[in-house]
Amino acid sequence: MTPSNKIHIVAFDVPYPADYGGVIDIYYKIQALHKKGIEVELHCFQYGRAKSKKLNSICSKVHYYKRNSWKNPFLNSLPYIVCTRNSRELLNNLLKDAAPILFEGIHTTFFLRNPELKNRFKIVRMHNIEHDYYRSLEKVETNFFKKYFYKNESDKLKKYQKHLKHANVIAAISKPDTIYLQKHFDNVVQISAFHPNKEVAEPNLNTLKNGKFAFYHGNLSVGENNHAAIYLIEEIFNDLDIPLVIAGKHPSADLMKAAEQYGNVTIRKGLSSEKIMRLISEAHINVLPTFQNTGIKLKLLNALYLGKHCLVTPNMVENTGLEKLCTIGKNKKELKKHLLNLISIEFDAQDLENRKELLVEFSNDFNATKLVDLFTEIEVKQ
Repeated sequence: MTPSNKIHIVAFDVPYPADYGGVIDIYYKIQALHKKGIEVELHCFQYGRAKSKKLNSICSKVHYYKRNSWKNPFLNSLPYIVCTRNSRELLNNLLKDAAPILFEGIHTTFFLRNPELKNRFKIVRMHNIEHDYYRSLEKVETNFFKKYFYKNESDKLKKYQKHLKHANVIAAISKPDTIYLQKHFDNVVQISAFHPNKEVAEPNLNTLKNGKFAFYHGNLSVGENNHAAIYLIEEIFNDLDIPLVIAGKHPSADLMKAAEQYGNVTIRKGLSSEKIMRLISEAHINVLPTFQNTGIKLKLLNALYLGKHCLVTPNMVENTGLEKLCTIGKNKKELKKHLLNLISIEFDAQDLENRKELLVEFSNDFNATKLVDLFTEIEVKQ
C-alpha cells in the first residue's frame, strides 16, 4: 500500500464551533492532522448547527448531510443515533476514491459494514462506550419519556456494538474504554482526546473579588452534569465557607433553585468558551465530580492544562494516567476535607513541572502522530 496523505472523516455533527465534548475532539483532531500535511475530506451530519466557513481552512472539502430524524425514535431496530445518520450521498462521496475513512463515534457507522466499503481501511473513533453512557443518562433523568428513550437506546447500542468488528481499527479515547473494547475485539488502540490546549499554562493568579474560589463547568443541560452540580451545592459546599462558581449551558430550574439557597454559590450561564477557560485558569480549585467512568472528560484536560489544583472523584480519573496530577475524593467527607486543605495551599513550580511531564502523551501532536501512523503504515487487508 502506498502511504496515504488523505483521510475521510465522518462527523456526527458540524464540529465548529468547537463548543462541546464530542465536536471539540473532532475539530482539534482535524486541525492537528492538517498541521501534519494530511488532507481531510470532512462529512458532517447537520441538525441545528450552521455550516462553517472555518472548516474550509483546514479541510480540502466539507460535505453536509441532513440528519434523518423523526418524531418516534422507537420505530427502528438500530440505535436512533445510528439510523438517523444514513445518507446515500455520503456513501457515494466515500466511494469516489480509496482513501481511509475515520468514523467519528458509533453514531456514524451506518455504512461501516456496507459491502461497497469492504476493502477500505476503516477506523472507528469511540468517544464513549455508548451503551454505558446512555445507561448513565437514564439513571439521572427524571423525565419519563427521556428516561425510557435512554434505556431503549442503551439496549440497542449494546446489541449493535458487534458491528465494530468490521473496522480495521477501533480507536478508544481512554484506558478504561480500551480495556473494555479489547475484551470484545482484537483491533483496539488508545488515542486520547484532542483538545484546544497547546501547552500547560502558567497559573493565573487573578481571582474574583471575593478571593479564592472553586469552579465546576460543563453542559448543564446534560443530566449527569446537572446531577453533579446539584451534588456539589447540596452535599459538598452546603456548609463550607468556600465560594463555588458553576458555569455552563442551560442550567435546570432545579439547579438554579438549589444555588439560590446558598450565599457562596454563583451560577454563570451563557458564557463563551473563552470566559470559561479564563475561569478555569483563575480558580484556585477546579472541582470535577462525575458518577460515570466512560471516556475521558475534556473538562479534566482543560483543568490540568490551564488551572491550578484539581479535585476529582475516582470515576473522573481512574486508569487515565492522570491520577498523580489530581487530588481524589472518594466520598462526601473526603471531598470536603480536600477542599478545606487545598484552598490554603498555593499551586507551585513543582506542580507545574509534574503536569508538563505527564501531559506530553495527551498533546494533540503526539496523538495525531499515532493516528496518522494507523492509516499510512498499515496495509489494507483485501
